[in-house]
Amino acid sequence: MAEENHPHDDHVAVPASRRDRARQMATRAKNSVARRATAPAARARDAASATRRPLRNLVIFSMVGGLVATVGLPAYGAITLPSEEPQTLQQVAEQDAQSLVIASAADAGDAEEPVDLGRESYSATTAEEIEEKKAEEAAAEAAAERARLAAASASAEQESSQSSYSVDLSMVAPGSGAVRYPLAGGYTVGDGFLARGGSHMGVDLLAPAGTPIYAAAGGVVRMSQESLGGYGVAVVIDHVINGQSVTTTYGHMIYGSRQVVAGQTVAPGQVIGLVGTTGRSTANHLHFEVAIGGSNVDPWAWVQQNAG
Repeated sequence: MAEENHPHDDHVAVPASRRDRARQMATRAKNSVARRATAPAARARDAASATRRPLRNLVIFSMVGGLVATVGLPAYGAITLPSEEPQTLQQVAEQDAQSLVIASAADAGDAEEPVDLGRESYSATTAEEIEEKKAEEAAAEAAAERARLAAASASAEQESSQSSYSVDLSMVAPGSGAVRYPLAGGYTVGDGFLARGGSHMGVDLLAPAGTPIYAAAGGVVRMSQESLGGYGVAVVIDHVINGQSVTTTYGHMIYGSRQVVAGQTVAPGQVIGLVGTTGRSTANHLHFEVAIGGSNVDPWAWVQQNAG
């Protein structure tokens, strides 16, 4: 069959499509109106929220501060500070790096008499004075220690010399005259009178340590010392020979070997000590000097001329 045209169908469809479009446009308009109506409210909510946020933070900070104050103030109030006690004058002086010594009348047995606090009644020590005092004490201690060590060394040397050498006091120098040689033999003549540029006032007789030394003549001992300057252990004897005042000196003896003391009278050729190297000496020898009337003379020439 041939298709039939229904002009009424087209006529009906067109109005339906228009109605749909009209309906959609109305919906869109409604939605647009609704959005425009709700937009101010949303903006108002956002503004309110932004306003409430700082207020909320402020409230939180206030609550935390209140909590800290609630806990901290009672704890701080519970702390007990030490009360200041009265201080004495000595304690005050210590704080000022000074010492204060007060001589009160009570110490003198009179408690009623007032204490004199004048400048002359106390002494103050400053920090500088304390340091100076410490330095003086340290120097004194060092000097005492050096003296102790020197004494110990001398004592050890003396004990060593006494234990190593023995002296026969019955020995006398050879000869029969008033003048004798200070050594009996086994020696070598070293530096003579006025040697070393004229400064040597005696003669050096080199001999082994412990060789006996004899008095060159009879007389009285003027000095007998363990340390006589550069002479070291030495003996000095005064004589009168042929009406002349003669003095003989014997130096560099061994520690502890002296056999005479000051004021003692000795005979010609008597043992007075042992050869050593004490004082300003570099080898074992006897330093022998002779002075006539207070003036030094050549000792070796004198003894050779006068020894019997």
